Amino acid sequence: MTSPLRVALIGAGPAGIYAADILSKTGLDVSIDLFERLPAPFGLVRYGVAPDHPRIKQIIVALQKILARGDIRLVGNVEVGRDVTMADLREHYDAVIISTGADKDAPLPIPGIDLPGSYGAADFVAWYDGHPDVPRTWPLEAQSVAVLGVGNVALDVARILAKHVDDLLSTEIPANVVEGLRKNPVTDVHVFGRRGPAQAKFTPLELRELGKVPDVDVIVYEEDFEFDEASEAAIRSTNQIKQVVKTLTDWTLREPEELTASRRIHLHFLHRPVEILGTDRVTGIRTERTELVGDGTVRGTGEYVDTPVQAVYRAVGYFSSPLDGVAFDDVAGVVPNDEGRVLDEHGRIVPGLYATGWIKRGPVGLIGSTKSDAQQTIGHLVTDVQEGIVVPGSAPRDPDTLVAGLEERGVPITSWAGWELLDAYERSLGEAEGRERIKVVPRDEMTRVSRGEES
Repeated sequence: MTSPLRVALIGAGPAGIYAADILSKTGLDVSIDLFERLPAPFGLVRYGVAPDHPRIKQIIVALQKILARGDIRLVGNVEVGRDVTMADLREHYDAVIISTGADKDAPLPIPGIDLPGSYGAADFVAWYDGHPDVPRTWPLEAQSVAVLGVGNVALDVARILAKHVDDLLSTEIPANVVEGLRKNPVTDVHVFGRRGPAQAKFTPLELRELGKVPDVDVIVYEEDFEFDEASEAAIRSTNQIKQVVKTLTDWTLREPEELTASRRIHLHFLHRPVEILGTDRVTGIRTERTELVGDGTVRGTGEYVDTPVQAVYRAVGYFSSPLDGVAFDDVAGVVPNDEGRVLDEHGRIVPGLYATGWIKRGPVGLIGSTKSDAQQTIGHLVTDVQEGIVVPGSAPRDPDTLVAGLEERGVPITSWAGWELLDAYERSLGEAEGRERIKVVPRDEMTRVSRGEES
C-alpha cells in the first residue's frame, strides 16, 4: 500500500485555500493540512476588505464551500515560527507550500514618515476590520487627513474615514470600531496620487461608490487633469480606465453650490509626496507637482505644495513578512522562487518547498490572479512528484503526531468545525441587531467560541 502525498500549506487565505483545492483535484492520493495563525480562516477577505463592501466578502462563500468538503484539514490558531518551525513541517510533510500573503504596509522612505500621526493603511484596515492582533482603539483626532496612494485600499481608507458611522451600522463592523468612528472629527480627506487620472489603480465600481456616500462630497481639480500619449492609449484600450476617467471628469464639471456636504474627499493627481511636515507630530504634507512625460510615467516640476493635515495614511501597497528558515527578498518583499518553486539564498531550488499568492509574486492582482498563480505552483508540485523529486511518504514522521503534540503542549488549535461554531455565533450576534453578523474581535474569545468553550 502506497502512502499519500502529505502536504502542509501555511496560510488559510484565498491563496492557500485555492492551492489546496487545486491540489485535491490533481488525481494524486494526497493528504492536505492548512495551517493558519489566526483562529479563523480567509485572510485578507475577512481582515482586508472594508465592512461596507459585502459584495467582495461574498468570496468567503466560495472559500467556505471548499473547506466544508472535509478533505482539507484546517489547523487554525497555529503560527509557524511560534508554535511550530519550518523544520517541524519539513519533518512531517513531503511538501510545504507557503501562502502567507502580505500582511503589512510597503515602506515609503520620505522625511517625517515616522512622526506621530503617520500611519500605515494596512494597520488601519486591520483595526476597522476587527483583526484580533491590533489594538482595540485608534487615534481618530484629525480634522484634515492625507491618504497617499490611488488604489482601492486608499479609497477604502478615505471612505471609512469620511463616512458617518451611522451609515456603517448595517455592516459587520465591530462595536469598538463604531465607538471609535463616532468620535471621529474629520471634515476633509485628501487623497494624493503621483500620476494622472488615467493611471489611477482603483476600479470604476469603487470610484462610483465613493460618489454615493451620504453627506460626503468628492472634489477633484481641473489642474490635476493631464493626459499624455500613453494615457490616451490606455483610455482607448480598456473600458475600465475609460469609465474611471469619465467619472472623474464628470466630477470636475460640478458647480461649487452643488458641494454642500459636511465632509469632503479631495482627489489630487500629479502630486508626489516628498515630506511629512511637523516636529513633534504631523502638521502637513508636502507634495511636488509632477507632469506626465509621454509613456505614463511622471517627472517632478520643482513646484511644491503644502497641505495642512493632522494625520497621514500611506496606502502605497502591501508587503510580506519573512518566514524563519526560508530565504526572503527584502526589496521585493517576496520569497525568492522560480514559478512557485522556492529558492535558497544562493538561488538554488529547495526540493519540496513552494510558494503561491502574494508571498510568491508580490501584492498585485485580484482573485483571478490568485487562482492562476496557485495552478502554476501546484502544476510544478505535480511534476516534481512525477519525476521523483518529491516522494509521497518520504517525510519521516506522521502529520497527526505534529497536531497531537500541539494540543499536548497547550496550543488551542481551532478547526473547520470550530469556524462553523464561530460563524454561527457571529451571525447570532448580528441577528439580535438586524445585521448579517457582528464580528468577534478578541483572539481569546474567538478561540473559546471556536473550541466550544464559550458559555
